[in-house]
Formats: sequence, structure tokens, C-alpha cells
Amino acid sequence: MQHSTVRFMGVSGALVLSLAVSGCSDSGSDSASSSGKASITFWGWAPGYEDAVDAFNRTHPDIKVSYQSVQPGAKGGYEKMLNAVQAGNAPCLAQVGYETLPSFAAQGALADVTDHAADDQDDYQEAAWNSVTLADRVYAAPVDTGPMALFYNKKVFDSLDLKPPTTWAEYETAAEKIHESDPKRYVSAPYLDYDYAGLAWQTGASWFGTQGDAWQVTMDSEANKKVADYWQGLVDKGLISDAPMYDQAWYTGLGNGDIATVVGAVWQAGVIKGGAKSGSGQWAVAPLPQWSKGDKQVGNAGGSSTAVLKGCENTGAAWEFAHWLGTDRETFGGLVDKAALYPAAKSLLDLPQLESADPYFGGQKIYGVFAEASGRVNASWTWGPLMTKTTADLNDGLGKAWAGNGTITAALGTAQNKTVSEMKKQGLQITE
Repeated sequence: MQHSTVRFMGVSGALVLSLAVSGCSDSGSDSASSSGKASITFWGWAPGYEDAVDAFNRTHPDIKVSYQSVQPGAKGGYEKMLNAVQAGNAPCLAQVGYETLPSFAAQGALADVTDHAADDQDDYQEAAWNSVTLADRVYAAPVDTGPMALFYNKKVFDSLDLKPPTTWAEYETAAEKIHESDPKRYVSAPYLDYDYAGLAWQTGASWFGTQGDAWQVTMDSEANKKVADYWQGLVDKGLISDAPMYDQAWYTGLGNGDIATVVGAVWQAGVIKGGAKSGSGQWAVAPLPQWSKGDKQVGNAGGSSTAVLKGCENTGAAWEFAHWLGTDRETFGGLVDKAALYPAAKSLLDLPQLESADPYFGGQKIYGVFAEASGRVNASWTWGPLMTKTTADLNDGLGKAWAGNGTITAALGTAQNKTVSEMKKQGLQITE
């Protein structure tokens, strides 16, 4: 399966060099304690992680893990981690999203744990394993994934005699009927950054790839234009709400039926339940609509890893904990309950917590939909080396396009041009 790792993450010659340097560093603050016990520090923010660390420490007397809660990555956690690496006092382990790992790699912030991890590859779903592998080397352990499905307001759909759409053409038809029934009702709200990426991911479009040791940037490809034109058509017909995702207006719309669907990852279940309590009992989950009837393609949005950072002196102990965190049944069951995480480990897809009926979703066993979806996620998606900048530039254009100022296609093209310019500035090789 090694051939797929290069295709999935890709890496330029400059990136290979930075990874090689980080893999041989012997600096850092985590090491063996005076008692001979390995001592490592873990930075993260997911609910339930602190309890998981406590459980590990109770059952692993030779390793002491200290947990420190930090701000979520995009809200300052990643900057804190990278600054610590540069200062030479980084923790051994950090929670890092799959989309951000290449950026950490490009800055030489990861430690190579391939020798420790090699025997554990088959424990994980292919797409998850590929997401922590760069240039055939492993730098993190997968934790969770974000297979996508369609969350829909069953009460609204039933009132209009609508069935869950199985194709995107049916989704558009449903969108028209929903809006016709009440001008305040919309099929969906706008999608940005990684939520939007999942829409492209499903259809087989790509944003990044590699050819030899050079990067390819393909955000303006025909496949991406197909996705963009579809959603642009819904915007042009006035079928998309102007409520931003995760804004209070969005939660209100989900609760009162004015926003009838969310195309999203498994973890959105917790977001919807927590923010739109008045919608309890009204929502359900269905497989993702397909571009052609009978297809079974699924995108992914989100998911994170336990990354081993540059300077970790005891990478063996770091990997032992990182692998345990993502594969221990009892521990991960708690993470499902507390953080709505969906496991990357194949052996955990039958956890009891994933079999229970959910009252919010009308008693539906929603994780069954995601269990089926998880095996259909395209494992060839590639994240680029500058995703923070790429998504910032993309969101600027997408925000305007969803509001009717410009187009989604133009937003992708602008984000590509700005990303390529910055990659060249940083000396990354790019094939035109």
C-alpha cells in the first residue's frame, strides 16, 4: 500500500529535507524521568482527552503522560505548537488535524516514527493511515475520521412528501420545493474551507497532488468546476440561506426548520444536537447524494491525529500512547460519548456507543449510515503544504460568492493563484 501514500499526501524535495532534519533532532523536553519511567507531554483540546490520559497512566506503569489543554488548532493551538518547536521546548505529542499535518511537515515540525509504527498500519482505515504518512514515512497516529452524509429535517421533508435525495439532481428538486413552501425556508446554508472541501472530495476532484517531487495545485480543475457550478446554481436560484455555518442564525434555522439539511461529517451530529436543541426528534441522517444514481462515493470533512513533534526524545513511548489512544475500545467509547469522535481504527467500528439509537434523530441509529460511508471515502485526496493560507484565501472568495458577489469557481481560481505564489516564495517545487 506504500504507493498510495505518496499519491495521498505528496511532498516536494524541500519538504523531504525538512522532514529528514526533524526526524533526527535530539532536542526537546520530554524524556525519561529520574525513576526510569518515560515521561511525555501531550497537547490537545478534544473533550475526553484528559480522561483518556488518566486511563492510560493507570494501565501503563512504565510511561507517564502529562496532558495540557490548549486552544483548538485554528484558534491558536497550532501557532503555540509551532512556536514551541522553534523554541526547542515542544511536547512530544500534539493533536493535529489531517489537513494541517503537511503544513507542520513543511516547517520541519514533525518527528519520524516509522520504525515504531510500521506494524500497526493495518489497524487503520486506508484513508486515515495515508493521511499521517508523508513520503513513505509516518509522523502521527490516526484518531478519528469525518465520513460525510446528509443530515435532513425529516419533519420538513415529510410535510412536503419528500424523500431523502439519493442524487444531487434530486437534492436540487427538493431545494426548490422547500423554498416554494415558505420563502424563509432553504435547503442549506453556505459551506467554507474544509466543509466545502468535502463536497469536492466526494466527486473525485482534487486540490493538490504530486508529480515526481513537485507539487500540483488543481483547485481550478474541471472536476472542481463541476462541484462549484452545481452549488452556484443553487445560489443563483436563491435556494441557499445567508446564515453562516456555526453562527447563531444557523442554529436557529436548524431548530425551526428554516434550514432543512446539512451536508456534513459524522461529528456534525454533536454540533447540531448541541446548538439546535429545539430540533430534537425532527432530524434524521441519510447517505450522501450521488452525482450519478447508483454511485457510492463519499467525501471526508475533518478528523485528527496524534502527531509526534520534532524534539521528542522518546518516540517509542510517544507512539505507544498515540496508537493506544486511537485503538483502545474502552477509551474510544468515551471519546464517542464526550466528543462525538468517529474512529479511524477498523476494529472500533462496532463499538456499542456507535450502535445506540439517538432520540434527537428520532431514535435512528445514525452511526450505521456513517459506518457504511467510512469504507467509501476516497483515499487519494491530498492536502497541501500551506492549508492555513489556502483556506483563508478560499474563504474570502467563497464568502462573497455565497452572498451573490462573484462565483465559487472564481474563488477557487483565486485561492489557487495565491497558494501557488506563496509556495514559490517558500521555495516549494511546483509543476504547472
